[in-house]
Amino acid sequence: MSSQLSLNSDHLRNRKPTSDPASPPPATKESLRHERLSRLGSSGLSDVSNNTTKNHAESYFSRRENRLSARKKAEEELAHNDYKKMYEKALATNQRLKSRLETSKQELGMIKEQLQRAQAKCGSNMLETEKKDSWSLRKKVSDMEEQVKVKAELHTENQRLKDENGALIRVITKLSK
Repeated sequence: MSSQLSLNSDHLRNRKPTSDPASPPPATKESLRHERLSRLGSSGLSDVSNNTTKNHAESYFSRRENRLSARKKAEEELAHNDYKKMYEKALATNQRLKSRLETSKQELGMIKEQLQRAQAKCGSNMLETEKKDSWSLRKKVSDMEEQVKVKAELHTENQRLKDENGALIRVITKLSK
């Protein structure tokens, strides 16, 4: 096979291009190969050329299958790496979010504590004002209760005096008759 390749490459190198305008366009590698195979076939070397062609075709297909399987394997690894990268990215995002959540929880705790302290201060101020208000209200209520008692006593005293006045008027009217 190597002798055929060297003959072919020598044949291609020694070949001079034609500049005749009526000549057909230059042949491609495929047409030259078919030409060569047909010449070899006509010279009685058809068995050898068929075997080399088969070997060449088999090696081509095996190389092609190897390339395809390597490409498929690379794509699978790439896909696997993509999943791995996606997983790692998601894991990093989760860690970042967890740390932010923890920070937020700490801030919330601090704010709750500050709120409780503020409420305690306001609560103590409120308690003091509420105590003062309730004390003043109690004092007013007790003053009003005393006033109600005094009014009730005055009312009963007034009623008693009216009754006595009525009795005196009756006595005076009896005496004056």
